[in-house]
Amino acid sequence: MLSTTYYPLSAPGGEVGARCNVPLQTIEISPHCDTVTAFQRLLGGHPRHLFFLDSALRQHGLSRYSLLGCQPFLVLKSKGTNITVEDGTGVPQEREGNPFEVLRSYLKTFKNVGAYCNTPLSTNLPPICRAGMAAGYLGYDLHHFLECLPKNAIDDLEFPDMYFGFYDKFVVYDHKEGRCFLVGRNLEDGIREFNAFVGSPPQADATRSAPAKRKCRIKGNFTKRRYLEAVRRAKEYIARGDIYQVNLSQRFQTELDCAPHELYLRLREINPAPFSAYLQFGDNVIISSSPERFLKVESGRVQTCPIKGTRPRGADPSSDQRLMEELLHSTKDNAELTMIVDLERNDLGKVCNYGSVKVLEKKRLEAHPTVFHLVATVGGDLYPKYDLVDLLKAAFPGGSVTGAPKIRAMEIIDELEPTSRSVYTGAIGYIGLDGSMDLAIAIRTFLIKGHSASFQVGGGIVADSRPEEEYQETLFKSRALVESLVGGGPATHGYRG
Repeated sequence: MLSTTYYPLSAPGGEVGARCNVPLQTIEISPHCDTVTAFQRLLGGHPRHLFFLDSALRQHGLSRYSLLGCQPFLVLKSKGTNITVEDGTGVPQEREGNPFEVLRSYLKTFKNVGAYCNTPLSTNLPPICRAGMAAGYLGYDLHHFLECLPKNAIDDLEFPDMYFGFYDKFVVYDHKEGRCFLVGRNLEDGIREFNAFVGSPPQADATRSAPAKRKCRIKGNFTKRRYLEAVRRAKEYIARGDIYQVNLSQRFQTELDCAPHELYLRLREINPAPFSAYLQFGDNVIISSSPERFLKVESGRVQTCPIKGTRPRGADPSSDQRLMEELLHSTKDNAELTMIVDLERNDLGKVCNYGSVKVLEKKRLEAHPTVFHLVATVGGDLYPKYDLVDLLKAAFPGGSVTGAPKIRAMEIIDELEPTSRSVYTGAIGYIGLDGSMDLAIAIRTFLIKGHSASFQVGGGIVADSRPEEEYQETLFKSRALVESLVGGGPATHGYRG
């Protein structure tokens, strides 16, 4: 059942045609079902370009809203310089160009202008409710459009480099206030449709029996011996003074024996994360349980929260406490975090007001279901002459998943990692048509095509890194991903190169 309270929002400006001359509205849905039930119901309708940006772990002050929607009015994707645009006519338009600049052109096309952008919302809804948003991802390999870098790694996954759906109808869950809203244009036409999967008496997340534990054959793109050798090579570059640190990762691949959404729900139970996501874009599905915010922008204020330093959770309270204290006082991990904070300050400084870039939080410890992390927060005020794409070009990819200095670290990544990263260590989230943005680093992430699922894990290599410990760190970072594949609790897997 829907409440009768309407919250009209501002009308968009710009040359966007008759569609965008209709103001966005919100309708509160009360009572409403939980996010997982709504997600499952929506999937049952075989939606086009479904996205679920899921604040599955609502702690650390990171996550208030979950967003769910489908049927975008425009789809923008790229591979290399090949750009494809689908605008609802049924005939994809192909063009050549720089993905960042094409994205910029569409964001400008659909952006509210003038006073509309500053109109206060009638509720505590996120700013995207003013004008809509683009939801999707930016793949790591877009860095080739930012710097002249080598291309030696093999692109065997062949996912698009960039994929965004532009949405002007979606559902917003406000977890702080326990409210649910439908946002869109001409909502009277869509009330019955959306009420079918969102409007119902509140209920707890559906309990599902744990799947039987099964063996999972996982193949890596490194053998253990080759990964240890790659760590040693990275340390040689550090000793020569080329870099201070580099993020070195390895990828694992397996056959998937369940529906992608079932894998997502398992991962969500095992490892709820503040930036969980499910993107079903054509034949490709991306499942993420990322703990790391890449960039948030609201009212011109920019924030990034790099992670450096990880320990597994202990088997009991005493070992948990020991591992937490070990991380907090680790000279190596604290040094890693300090280096990346300096890198992020430099990146934000390229596009933020002089003197506004500050370390808002030098270090905090975050406890997640399977790991502890050290996290910092850096903020700044975006200089008025720059837009969101300028910010992306200044900061992408995130420094925590490249190393420092960033350009040389990315050159070394290309040399030492045999396959391209694709979506991994890119960014997932939304870009608001009002000038807001919230993107997470694409880590703890599955890439699914057909029956094949891959995931990638890495860690920061510094001068005093020990190759065996670095290899083990990648395995315990993958723990939740593997457990979600095998089901039935702790993993009984066998990695092989």
